[in-house]
Amino acid sequence: MKAVLQERFGPPDVLRLRDVDRPRPGGGQVLVRVRAAALNPYDWHMMRGDPYAARLLGGMGLRRPKHRVAGIDAAGVVEAVGADAGGLRPGTPVLGFCTGAFAEYACAEAELLVRKPERLSFEQAAAVPMGAVTALRGIRTVGQVAAGQRVLVNGAGGGVGTFAVQIAAALDAEVTGVCSAGSVEMVRSLGAAHVIDYARGDFTGRLARYDVILDNVGNLSPSRLRRALTPTGILVANGGGSPGRVFGAIGSMLRVAAVNAVTRHTLRPIAPATPGGPAREDLLAVTALIEAGKVTPVVGRTHSLAETAEAMGHVEAGHSRGKTVITMP
Repeated sequence: MKAVLQERFGPPDVLRLRDVDRPRPGGGQVLVRVRAAALNPYDWHMMRGDPYAARLLGGMGLRRPKHRVAGIDAAGVVEAVGADAGGLRPGTPVLGFCTGAFAEYACAEAELLVRKPERLSFEQAAAVPMGAVTALRGIRTVGQVAAGQRVLVNGAGGGVGTFAVQIAAALDAEVTGVCSAGSVEMVRSLGAAHVIDYARGDFTGRLARYDVILDNVGNLSPSRLRRALTPTGILVANGGGSPGRVFGAIGSMLRVAAVNAVTRHTLRPIAPATPGGPAREDLLAVTALIEAGKVTPVVGRTHSLAETAEAMGHVEAGHSRGKTVITMP
C-alpha cells in the first residue's frame, strides 16, 4: 500500500510517499481503508519534532519520530476487525483518531472511531476529529458557554475556529468571529452574528465585552485579551498551533496558568484534542450536532496523498481556511 513516511524530524520534505506493508489490526483495533485524512497543527509539530519539551514526555519520539507513518485524523471504511472491536464490522463507514492516517490503510483503536454521519462526504468527515473535538472542549467543556452569552472566537476561519463558531451558535450564544478578510462571509454563514477582519480592527480596543473568548491564534498576550472580557469573563487559550521550539504550546499554557493566579478573570488553557480522555464521548457529541444539521465541517483545500508535504507546508504557514484534507485514490 502507499503511505507517507517520516524517518526523521524536519521540514515538510522529510515526508516521503513509499510502498509499505498493510498493517494488521490487533486486539481492540480495526483496519480502516482510509478514504480521506485531515491535517492539523498537531501534525506539523510531530513532523518538526517540536517543542523539544514534548519529546521528553515521550509522545513524539526523542531522536526520531515515534510513528513512521504520519497523520491522525481519518475517515474511511472498516476493512477488517481484531478481537474485541466493539460493534464495528467490515463495511462500516467511520471517522475518528487513527494513528498513521496518511496511508491507504491504517489501524485504529475501535473506541476512537464512530460511525460517519450519512450527510457528510469522506472529505468532510476526515475534517471532524481533532478540530471539532478541540472546539467542543473549548466552547462547551472549558468555556461553559450558555445561551445568551457573548462569545468571541479569535481565528474563526481556521480548522478549530469554524467548528467553534457553529458549536457556540448551536448553544444559542451571540458569536463574534475574528478572521482574515477572505473568510469574513464564510464565518458569517456559519452563524456568527458579528465578524471582525483582524487586519482592520482590534477587538481588544473596542467597547464590546465578551463572556467567553476562545483564542486559537496566540498572537495577543493574555493581559491584552482580558481587556475584551466582562468582569466575570473566561479566556480559553487553545495552544495547539503555538510556536516555539523549546516549549511551544506547553509554554503558552503555563503562561495562561500563571496569569490566572493573579487576576479576577478566569483563564483556562485547552490542549489540542488527541486520543485519550473522553475522546469517544466528544466524538459522539460532535457527530450528533452534525446529524442535527447544526454543524458542518468546512474543507478549504484538498490534496492527493502524493501532495501531503505541500499540504503540510500550507497548514504550517497558518493560513488554512477551514480544514486541509488529503484524499486517497
